[in-house]
Amino acid sequence: QRILRLAEMCRRLETEEEKVLPFYPSSLAEWEQQDVCRILAASPEEPLARALQDYVGLERFWQRFNKAKLEEKALERARAALANRNRHLRELLQQYLAGAVLSQKVPRDPPPL
Repeated sequence: QRILRLAEMCRRLETEEEKVLPFYPSSLAEWEQQDVCRILAASPEEPLARALQDYVGLERFWQRFNKAKLEEKALERARAALANRNRHLRELLQQYLAGAVLSQKVPRDPPPL
């Protein structure tokens, strides 16, 4: 119940895209969606199925949680790629600066005899 209340409070902080677009479009055909709705509307007979009905409201929470985890992993990979590129660019810069120092040590015009 606490998670559901927090989700309701956070609803106003969502972006317009999050409010309008669903996170996961269904890949089910029309007739499959109708079957799912019919099955969900019927009251379950098994005790486990009845217990799971109490947690149907958390489905949206888990969708958002999983989406946030996926975005976090994508950002971690992007950060690692940027760190690798930064390291490579620093190495190139060090090579360039080392070459510039060497060229300054070599005299441009030999001294006259």
